[in-house]
Amino acid sequence: MKETFKNLKHVYFYGKEFKLNLILEIICSIIRVIIAVVIPLFAAKQIVHYTNSAWQQVICVSIVLVFVSLLQNINTVIFRKNTQMFRRGTVKNIQLALSKNILKIKQSELDKSPYSIFVERIVSDTDKMSLIFTSGMSNLTSVISSIGCFIAVLIIDYHVFVYYFCAMIILTLLYLIRTKKYGMKDNEYRQELENVSEMTNELIRGVRDIKMMNAKDNFIDNLEHNIDKQINKNFEMRDVDIMYTFYIDSLITFFEFFLILFLIFLTTNNVISVSVAIVLLSYKSSVMINIMEKISHLLIEFNNFNISCNRVFSILNFPTEEFGTKHLDSVKGNIKFEKIHFSYSDNHEVLNNLSFNIKAGESIGIVGKSGVGKTTIYNLLCKLYEPSSGKIYIDNTEISELDEETFRENITVINQNPYIFNLSIKDNLRLVKKDLTEDEMIEACKMACLDEVIDNLPDKYDTILGENGTMLSGGQKQRLAIARAFVQKTKIILFDESTSALDNETQSKIKEAIENLKGKYTIIIIAHRLSTIINCDKIMVLEDGKIVDSGTHKELFRRNRTYQKLCKTELVEKKK
Repeated sequence: MKETFKNLKHVYFYGKEFKLNLILEIICSIIRVIIAVVIPLFAAKQIVHYTNSAWQQVICVSIVLVFVSLLQNINTVIFRKNTQMFRRGTVKNIQLALSKNILKIKQSELDKSPYSIFVERIVSDTDKMSLIFTSGMSNLTSVISSIGCFIAVLIIDYHVFVYYFCAMIILTLLYLIRTKKYGMKDNEYRQELENVSEMTNELIRGVRDIKMMNAKDNFIDNLEHNIDKQINKNFEMRDVDIMYTFYIDSLITFFEFFLILFLIFLTTNNVISVSVAIVLLSYKSSVMINIMEKISHLLIEFNNFNISCNRVFSILNFPTEEFGTKHLDSVKGNIKFEKIHFSYSDNHEVLNNLSFNIKAGESIGIVGKSGVGKTTIYNLLCKLYEPSSGKIYIDNTEISELDEETFRENITVINQNPYIFNLSIKDNLRLVKKDLTEDEMIEACKMACLDEVIDNLPDKYDTILGENGTMLSGGQKQRLAIARAFVQKTKIILFDESTSALDNETQSKIKEAIENLKGKYTIIIIAHRLSTIINCDKIMVLEDGKIVDSGTHKELFRRNRTYQKLCKTELVEKKK
């Protein structure tokens, strides 16, 4: 229970703004208890006192029971409306908080976990944990009502109380066993469900590679195996519920039958009146069925709630990006790497004592073989990873000291595989600038050589692009990413092999656009196609995690063998 109260407190933090609904929910629960316990007991005493014949007592009791039932139904409607308001509002706040936290988690930590885990926990687990405020609250109210009814039975007649008590003990044991076994199977089922979600996510994200590798049959076999395991765990969980429900329902049927016989015996021997017998019988469902069934359901709810809370709030425990407090009103774009060491694992150091300076407004090209650390430089400059040692500066301020606003608003990255959101072109651009005007949007797309492509789309700038921009080719997606960079107008623009998928004509246009940016922005370009960086102010040659040489294209081509080889390799590829 300690864990449950701790999680309830944690969840309530996100539902405080809906506390009025929670208060009304609690008031309705109290009224429900009063209706279930006090009114039948009070009615029984009044009817016995004011009526003479047995038939009069029966009719009066029946009328009271109908009235109580109607009152309970009205109370239930109010209760359910407020529980839904509190539940949905709380879930929304939790989902938003988790989503915001994911955007703060260190990239190195995200890379270790399948994305489907986060989807499953944000969407599915938050919904399951919120059930504690609907069905959970309803079950708790029923339990309290049943306990009240149980006490009322003791007050009315101790003979029937003893009978109910014995039945309750037997049913309790069966319910507790069912709850324990069901909880264990449910935990196993959720794990298998998460595995299936992960594989389904891999299927969708990797569909092209699966087709090209002719791995469809093998992948489907693995997926089928995981689905079978998930289904089997679900069957095992349901089998526990079905079998124990059968045992419990059968026992309840026998207990009810002997209860009727017992009540007939008590009325025949004038131990209780007919009206009292009817009231005691009306408590049957609350005492003998509801109290144990609702306790069982409540325990299952608590178990599910705690499992979901642990899974959901574990996301909040992931290490997050850390920013400083220093704010720069104006960033020029000077960059400095000082004795940087970095490795993705302990086995291999990607960057080894790397140092270089870039002045504001310079255009810099970085070249080198695959795997020498070119993209890693970007990852460190963008704080997606932290260096093992050394320092990185922007305008003579260490980036760890800068606040998030200063940092994020002054660096734009155009990746070699940019992610395009399932939105319109217009909305993709407005993600980086909310108040983007029509003229700014059109100008950015022209500079990125995307305007002709947009003119041929069915809805122009309002065309929905599909997941990861399926409506666009690889080169067109890169041009849209470049248009986003033009819209953002940050002082530092990083191109990560961003023109590798472009045809020669489009690449020349992009080169022209980059030329127009020179002098106004600090530009760093990583490219296999060296023609993209020929006109850069400076080109740095990266080898074994270090800058081994730097200079203009002509200078490097004249003196640096590594650069000469890269140029010759590109010429050979062009001839092919």
